[in-house]
Amino acid sequence: MKKICIIPARMGSSRFPGKPLAKALDVPLIVHIAKRCALSTNLDYVAVATCDQEIQEVCVSYNIPVIMTSHTHERCTDRVSESINKLNLKLQDEDLILMVQGDEILVTPEMLDTVIKDYQQKKVPVINLLSKIYNPQDFEDPNVVKVVASPSQNALYFSRAPIPSTYRNQNVTIYQQTGVIGFSRLFLEEFSKLPQTPLEKVESIDMLRVLENGLPLRVVHTMHETVAVDTPYDLERASNILLTDELIKLYA
Repeated sequence: MKKICIIPARMGSSRFPGKPLAKALDVPLIVHIAKRCALSTNLDYVAVATCDQEIQEVCVSYNIPVIMTSHTHERCTDRVSESINKLNLKLQDEDLILMVQGDEILVTPEMLDTVIKDYQQKKVPVINLLSKIYNPQDFEDPNVVKVVASPSQNALYFSRAPIPSTYRNQNVTIYQQTGVIGFSRLFLEEFSKLPQTPLEKVESIDMLRVLENGLPLRVVHTMHETVAVDTPYDLERASNILLTDELIKLYA
């Protein structure tokens, strides 16, 4: 089974324009992510998918494979799907496409390997990594997507609102969605053809398209803290964590 990691990124973020090239500890955000993903020994190929020449040039300067895609994509999954088609790797239906969002600066090989191992064991065609929320402010932050799941590790709902309620239990463990999602090659192709769904549009969370179509979506967990960089404050927060990060010594 082949395991391909694609990192979609674009300069036109509404909340943080140009963020893929914003620097943390003097290294561009997109470089951190690509280099950290490449540390996983379980991946066959890692590349950035972008529509922006500025990102392409930086990736080339750091010897990171890059795939140029259309600038019309509304969802990152569509960009990943196009890049897979362009690569022409002759993938089989059950080969794994691991999408890592271009703002998951604290991603680790262990996180990727957790998704890979679960996919190999369970063969569920889409798996989303969740991380425990440690910062109480993140629970109320609409930029942080919260997730509730069943005991059997099936996703029940994703929301930018604070879920589950802490009204009766202040100690409930709360998880956020990370931008680390594994797809079978066949599922990614089929998913990209599905129209956007009502709740997906309301919440602006593309994984709700899976649930609204009645399809299974498995979740796996990490206790590592993650920070998706949506704002300059997030970048500063992640940079402070990276000061004591062991992985950064391996690539920066």
